[in-house]
Amino acid sequence: MSAAPVDFYFEFSSPYGYIASALVDDLAGRIGREIRWRPFLLGPVFKATGSGPLVDIPMKGEYSRRDFGRSARFYGVRFAMPPKFPIGTVAAMRAFYWAQASDAGLAKRLAVALYNAYFVEGKDISESRTVVEVASALGIDASALEAGLADASLKERAKAEVDEAIARGVFGSPYFIVDGEPFWGCDRIPMLEAWVKRGGW
Repeated sequence: MSAAPVDFYFEFSSPYGYIASALVDDLAGRIGREIRWRPFLLGPVFKATGSGPLVDIPMKGEYSRRDFGRSARFYGVRFAMPPKFPIGTVAAMRAFYWAQASDAGLAKRLAVALYNAYFVEGKDISESRTVVEVASALGIDASALEAGLADASLKERAKAEVDEAIARGVFGSPYFIVDGEPFWGCDRIPMLEAWVKRGGW
């Protein structure tokens, strides 16, 4: 895969981001591009756009709750609405970038495990201790991760990722950028694929 990677922006509290995470590996194979996983936070985005979580918006909230499960069933992705939703995902995002600093593959596996913990098992990954438990199951040293989550440089790295996402116009999850072209939503994956294969239109 020599062409530029596809940036895959996602929020750990996003059902659609979770669904997309189960689809991007197959997408990478079909288009011959690396998928660069980039978690961010929707909270600062909502402040920038004057918006909020879908479930809190009149009319859209009821529809979105219906569509989360329907979309997961359509794509064949396991899904159970978490008891607590939405949640803050600062710890999950920081853990990802902590792991990525030494092993990008491990960071991706951690992202998948965190998503499954939340949207399949219903675990509250807004809690640092839950994030550490999920990471430990992958063989990550719990003490090292706990220390890392409190490190100022990691906090700055995570903040920089969020700032960059906003600067690039990322306003939802999942959000893909390929060759400068943005695509929002897991339902845009077929269009993204066609765009890459055709060279745009």
